[in-house]
Amino acid sequence: MRTNRPIRVLVIDDSPSNRRAITAMLESAPGIEVLDRAADGEEGLKKAIALKPDCITLDLEMPRIDGYAFLRLLNSRAPTPVIVLSSYGHPSDVFKALQLGAFDFVAKPASADKAGLELVRAELIEKVRASAFARRQGPPRAAGPFHTPAVFPAAVTPPRPARPPKPVSVDTPTVVAIGASTGGPPAVQKVLEALAGLPVCVLVAQHMPPRFTEAFAQRLDGALPFRVKEAQTGDPIVQGRVYIAPGGEQLELGERDGALVAVVSRPLPTDGVAPSADRLFSSVAKLVKAAARGVVLTGMGSDGARGVKALLATGAEVWVESEETAIVFGMPQAAINAGPVTRVLPLHALGPSLAQAIQISRGSGSHPAFQPKK
Repeated sequence: MRTNRPIRVLVIDDSPSNRRAITAMLESAPGIEVLDRAADGEEGLKKAIALKPDCITLDLEMPRIDGYAFLRLLNSRAPTPVIVLSSYGHPSDVFKALQLGAFDFVAKPASADKAGLELVRAELIEKVRASAFARRQGPPRAAGPFHTPAVFPAAVTPPRPARPPKPVSVDTPTVVAIGASTGGPPAVQKVLEALAGLPVCVLVAQHMPPRFTEAFAQRLDGALPFRVKEAQTGDPIVQGRVYIAPGGEQLELGERDGALVAVVSRPLPTDGVAPSADRLFSSVAKLVKAAARGVVLTGMGSDGARGVKALLATGAEVWVESEETAIVFGMPQAAINAGPVTRVLPLHALGPSLAQAIQISRGSGSHPAFQPKK
């Protein structure tokens, strides 16, 4: 349990001006203290081991030991939540860092105007605070281009009994809607790996800024038998497809000429986040009703809780990642509080159990009509 002492942060960046700017941003917030600063990965690693900070901010491109080597060494010697500061011009760098065990990332502003810097400051402070409640990560375990970080043991939330499976026409895909935030990219992939080969269409609301969601989709597309793309309005809801909500926009399910399609729109002033699991889940509940599956994975905040209520009201199943494996338990906890969800399972069990439930509900363990991507 955390005490009232400040969250102690180590800032690692080879630019003196960046170190000063990041320090000023963090120390403008109550309850956060910059413990020390380092100019490269080698110095940063020594200070991380000696000072044992609660959180680290990390630049990736540095002399002597770069950010990637730093993450490898840190996770084997002194696991600590790391927030990567990444350029919008290199979104693929973020996913390599997440693969190596980074806790989360903040995109540097394209321009250093006051508004852009304030957005970065607010996001950085929010994620540093979230890191205080994160599972401590151990050495990464390989699992394709992402991994599920090892975690310290935690109490297991007991799974709720599954409701009887509901019949779904084999001619139409099962719609699975996934919501995730901090720690989500590797968790999303883990679930998708378990669903591969099933007649499903998956819609994903992963909290992430513009441009990064496109890189996320491309990375998954290269790793999975699904066709994965950043969603566009009009994309058909067909089996073997995964649609990632564009960063800064909302992905919902719509209907056109009697067929289900993806609908992408600008966020409303009342939306708390974009992409939003609430918006996605609510639209799926409205059109697919009891035949849908909702999945809530790791993430800070309560996004998804309102949509979970909408899904449960139709009789749809909602599957939630347990506290045992969630990097941040905010979104899963909010989903559990929203109503009697179907199952609460650790990540390694959630995907396979969901796949089995979908197979049973469709009346067969094999689906020869499934079309692998070409």
